[in-house]
Amino acid sequence: MRSSDEAASEPRVTDPLVDAVAELLDASLVALTDAGVLDAMRDVEQAKRQLAAVEHRLLVAADERNLTYHTGAGTLKKLLTQTLRISHPDAAARVAAAKTLGTWHDMAGAEVQALHPVTAAAQADGAISTDHVREIAKVLKQIPGSTANAGFEAAEQILGEAARQVLPEDITKIGRDILARLDPDGTLTDDRDRQRRRALRIGSQRGDGMSPISGEITPTLRALLDPVIAKMGRPGMNNPDDPESPTGSAENTGRDVLDAAARRDTRSSAQRTHDAMVALLSPGVDPAELGSHRGLPVSTILSISVDDIESAAGVATTATGGTVPMTDALALAERALPWLVVFDHAGVPLHLGRTKRLASPGQRMALIAALHGCTRPGCEAPASLCAVHHVTDWTKNGSTDIGNLTLACDRCHALVHDGPGGWQTIVMDSASDHPGRTGWIPPPHIDPTRTPRVNHRHHTSELLATTLAHLHTAKEQSRDHRRWLREQQLQPAA
Repeated sequence: MRSSDEAASEPRVTDPLVDAVAELLDASLVALTDAGVLDAMRDVEQAKRQLAAVEHRLLVAADERNLTYHTGAGTLKKLLTQTLRISHPDAAARVAAAKTLGTWHDMAGAEVQALHPVTAAAQADGAISTDHVREIAKVLKQIPGSTANAGFEAAEQILGEAARQVLPEDITKIGRDILARLDPDGTLTDDRDRQRRRALRIGSQRGDGMSPISGEITPTLRALLDPVIAKMGRPGMNNPDDPESPTGSAENTGRDVLDAAARRDTRSSAQRTHDAMVALLSPGVDPAELGSHRGLPVSTILSISVDDIESAAGVATTATGGTVPMTDALALAERALPWLVVFDHAGVPLHLGRTKRLASPGQRMALIAALHGCTRPGCEAPASLCAVHHVTDWTKNGSTDIGNLTLACDRCHALVHDGPGGWQTIVMDSASDHPGRTGWIPPPHIDPTRTPRVNHRHHTSELLATTLAHLHTAKEQSRDHRRWLREQQLQPAA
């Protein structure tokens, strides 16, 4: 190693960064406009994210130069804790990120692609944070098989691209959907394993009268319970703390009464689920006569493609955002009265309701089957919690035709307005990557370019299939190119 005098005399590659930060610390923010403050916040966040990518390069250099030996630290983690005085968990996280996102080199000095290349590129662009990176890594660790399999590669690409638009916590939810559909080793969707694990445990009643409950329920039981809970556990319904709360199924309760009760409702989601079960099991309540919820009967609604039915594989999607294995879904459709919406080979619902002033049950059924949930980017609200929304508002001459209808939960629906902070909705045109889907245009403080975005949260299976197909095509083209190069090399010179 060089002496400390030699190291001190060389130009420091970080001098421009240090000078820029010092200048920024001394800069006054008084003259900035409101838009200027928001721009500065975005710029600082982007720089912080890009610096994480720079840190990966430095850790790669430290490891490949064997600085852990030269300094006596022994490991990269100890080198970081000793040199930077950071905590052991922080150091471990940085080293782990560098191993998956850094560009390392082989024995000949050639660059080796990062294990998570799409994620690494997004971080280098400053588009995702370290929290995004951490959540992506957690999901990828749960995928069975080698990191070289197509499923792993497809999942990393989906998560890395999705992270550019969604919050870190949304990555976990998207990853959960990928894991539900990605089963390279046949271990994630085995019916015998699910049946073995099914259980509901009600513990002993304690002195305060409360009883603990735990267990795991099958996809079938979840599909049957969800619509009932969505109906009887919605905000304002069956609230024991509110004497004016509608009780039972409240089928004939006016919308104004329910809205007022919802505004008074301070219960958590878990408390509303509990109260819904109390209402369902109360004397005089007939589960078969629960009426309707948001215009459709309170029943299990399943969406299945013709291809999946023909192959007896895959999963059906419920209106509440869950999945049911194909065999269980078909059994439900045979012995019960769930609503089953079937897609044709082009992915189009085989039934669409006719246009009228309000969305018909047929139109709502088609929207549930096609969209699965709220269409605002990042929202995970299932279709059972959504209202039918006119993409072009009715007051602005928007029609109630199926092509102008979409799903939006109450919270997101309220975000669509022309005032400050309002979102706008459009139908994506044929030139976009997602023609016909609902595009949400964010307000300027979220995206100054106001670029329309679509929600992939409820379409993970489509993303997975498309990504796998693209990866397969790319690999085929790469093999063809290598074959052509070999043939050219074998041809005799003219």
